Amino acid sequence: MKAICDRFLPSNCSSSSSADEKRDKSPTSLVSDSASRGNESKLTLSPSVCSEASTSEDKPHNGWTVILKTASMASGAIRRFQDRVLGPSRTGVPSSTSEIWLLGVCYKISESESSEEANAGSVLAAFTQDFSSLLLMTYRRGFEPIGDTTFTSDVNWGCMLRSSQMLFAQALLFQKLGRSWRKKGSETPEGEYLEILETFGDSVASAFSIHNLIVAGESYGLAAGSWVGPYAVCRSWESLVRKKREETDVKHHSCSMAVHIVSGSEDGERGGAPILCIEDVLKSCLEYSQGETEWTPVLLLVPLVLGLDKVNPRYIPSLIGTFTFPQSLGILGGKPGASTYIVGVQEDKGFYLDPHDVQQVVTVSKENQDVDTSSYHCNNLRYVPLESLDPSLALGFHCRDKDDFDDFCTRATKLAGDSNGAPLFTVTQSHRIAATSTVTSTEISGEEHEDEWQLL
Repeated sequence: MKAICDRFLPSNCSSSSSADEKRDKSPTSLVSDSASRGNESKLTLSPSVCSEASTSEDKPHNGWTVILKTASMASGAIRRFQDRVLGPSRTGVPSSTSEIWLLGVCYKISESESSEEANAGSVLAAFTQDFSSLLLMTYRRGFEPIGDTTFTSDVNWGCMLRSSQMLFAQALLFQKLGRSWRKKGSETPEGEYLEILETFGDSVASAFSIHNLIVAGESYGLAAGSWVGPYAVCRSWESLVRKKREETDVKHHSCSMAVHIVSGSEDGERGGAPILCIEDVLKSCLEYSQGETEWTPVLLLVPLVLGLDKVNPRYIPSLIGTFTFPQSLGILGGKPGASTYIVGVQEDKGFYLDPHDVQQVVTVSKENQDVDTSSYHCNNLRYVPLESLDPSLALGFHCRDKDDFDDFCTRATKLAGDSNGAPLFTVTQSHRIAATSTVTSTEISGEEHEDEWQLL
């Protein structure tokens, strides 16, 4: 499939099935960058094949007309190809009778609300405002070259990096502004909000740019022009935060939270459900604060492989259950070669933010409060069946303080206990306790199943 996809350009509209293959060097790829988000005034809820067309005001002249028509034809071809192979784009709210969980917040949208225009005080309006306030990171073009390469765009290869940026940025937003923060529309943006976006700019000067992430993740296989999996990108974030912490005084560090990877071992080479060891999390917090305090806010990343070709259905109830956690940061996942950031669930479907739109680089600075940040937000709701996800994915959780972490451990332990022998991960106080436990998932459930866990 990759060989076929390489022949096509990225679509000007994003979809859950965008083919995220290696960098296309065709001249027509220059005009595929015209797609832009943020020009819609409200969240789109009606189904469509392509729900976000380009709204660029630039008019083509002379030879550009031919190039634009060529690009449009190629975009249409790849959309049709994706619809046949990966499934059509799905937009809107799939059900009006089931509750929606969006990163730990529950919305119960009534049937009458979903069939009519949402008024300002409705649950649907609150949900759409929450969704539109989440931070979006997409392909960008026109940035400074990455390292010694000639890459000035991450089109067709950077979707996993952008998806991980979204999760990481959301954790920072929750840490600094709280889960209840909402984008204020035309009002002057908060300095903390602009400061967060500034750290994700597309240059070496921005702490959490893809430039710096690639450098930090070189030992895990990150490289400009190459696609990587969830485990490698999680470890790369751990390395980047460690590097930035060492370079900067903790009190003035851009991250403001420790990063801890939940895995079977340091190298991830362990079968079975990963183990969250409380002693290890405490150690991560102590190292981050350089011994000044026992506890700091922490971002927990849990890379998983939940099957062979697709997610084993046994794990879907637990995946849905993680979105009910107040600490939830969603899932890095998608379809093979096309990563997305899944932020909510309704029944067996996942709502996601899609990084596959191509936008021009935007320079954000907290000193410039007039900057247009609309390209960092999504006004179009898309969903994908959870059963269609690639089994290689990663969970994210943000714990603001020790009490929040204790609450998370309680919820995670209960979720594992209710998993019918298929826990996503388990919780233990120490490695010593984990080593003495010989009870397997099969013994807990009383059933025999083929172990579909893979080595990470």
